[in-house]
Amino acid sequence: MNKKLAMNKLNLIFHKLLALAALLFSGLTAVAAPAPRIVSLNGTISEIICDLGRQGQLVGVDVTSTYPAALEKLPKVGHNRNISAEGVLAQSPTLVVGTTESLKPEVAAQLKSAGVRVELFKQTYSPEGTKQLIKEVAAAFGATAEVPALLKKLDAQLTQVRRPAKAPKVLFIYARGTGTMMVAGQGTQAEKIIQLAGGQNAATGFADFKPLTAEALVAANPDVLLLFDSGLQSLGGKAGLLQVPGIAQTNAGRTGRVVEMDGQLLTGFGPRLGLAAGELARKLQ
Repeated sequence: MNKKLAMNKLNLIFHKLLALAALLFSGLTAVAAPAPRIVSLNGTISEIICDLGRQGQLVGVDVTSTYPAALEKLPKVGHNRNISAEGVLAQSPTLVVGTTESLKPEVAAQLKSAGVRVELFKQTYSPEGTKQLIKEVAAAFGATAEVPALLKKLDAQLTQVRRPAKAPKVLFIYARGTGTMMVAGQGTQAEKIIQLAGGQNAATGFADFKPLTAEALVAANPDVLLLFDSGLQSLGGKAGLLQVPGIAQTNAGRTGRVVEMDGQLLTGFGPRLGLAAGELARKLQ
């Protein structure tokens, strides 16, 4: 264990001793366990924690944790795909939560060796998968009483989705400037939300993501281009996107049909899934 990890471990032990001392000096003979200090490494998990009424226990989050807005005030520990143990331990957590995709095994091992409990949840990108995730997170926090209301709200919002009469071909482009542009293939979160909103993925024949090329654009010939609002901004807005080679030769380029949405809302598959599908469905009409 390196010196920094050792210091973080000592810091965590110190916080635990302080909490214990406070209880002893209070003169209480029977007290509940202290509330956990939680670091969340996934925006969807963070949102569920807040909906369960446990927002006050969060002491740090990853950069995808953008909703509700109050989370922006919490310390950021990095992006969920590039988390270091040091950044997490600096918040003196007693519990770290995320998805099975959001934490490298070696980092999880470092956190556990420092005495931190780690809870990772498997996320499936579907309405049923979202409901299961809510149930599992609630069970981990002893908040199952809040689940029925959350699921009822989610179901109501999903039933309100009004899909277009004819499914348009939608191409999701992940962009971080013109130097980083990828298209979403089969099985991705982007494809799942496009289908839920009544569209069809214009990118076929491959899974996950692959680099955007002018040839692939022309072959896919999407009716609609879909991006995160931050991604579209990185390209200089709609005008900048339409200058990308190959875009002008597609139906979407010729008609100017470009849809932008908040990234966490669009692909988070959390409690706002019905709202996300409904918003995208309206924009695909």
